Amino acid sequence: MSSEYAKQLGAKLRAIRTQQGLSLHGVEEKSQGRWKAVVVGSYERGDRAVTVQRLAELADFYGVPVQELLPGTTPGGAAEPPPKLVLDLERLAHVPPEKAGPLQRYAATIQSQRGDYNGKVLSIRQDDLRTLAVIYDQSPSVLTEQLISWGVLDADARRAVSHDEG
Repeated sequence: MSSEYAKQLGAKLRAIRTQQGLSLHGVEEKSQGRWKAVVVGSYERGDRAVTVQRLAELADFYGVPVQELLPGTTPGGAAEPPPKLVLDLERLAHVPPEKAGPLQRYAATIQSQRGDYNGKVLSIRQDDLRTLAVIYDQSPSVLTEQLISWGVLDADARRAVSHDEG
């Protein structure tokens, strides 16, 4: 396995784990020691090769099809989707209200509609970003840069916006 492929596989493993709200130690606890935090972490960093058997077992543990963990694959063989727009709600809470007030209210509304109160992150759609851009009287790309500078959006969001505007 090439080191680049191992890193991509690791990134997929980390994404699935974090989507499920699990820390490395949380995986170890939930699996009752079957999956050691240090081993899963080394798979995620691409420092350790994972066998097909272990990958299948890990996919089963996470409750996802194995192909979801493989780099360069998407469900149904579709084209790679743009990166998700994920707001870091913990960081948003530290942005001064005069700047983040509209975004905080918008995020609270989405949480209420979805019944999603994990309080850590919130996925938003491209349409949400466009709506927020209108509220902030900025283009989606300018608003994206602002949110990245606040630490509320990951820098990967640039790709989602450029994909949408392209």
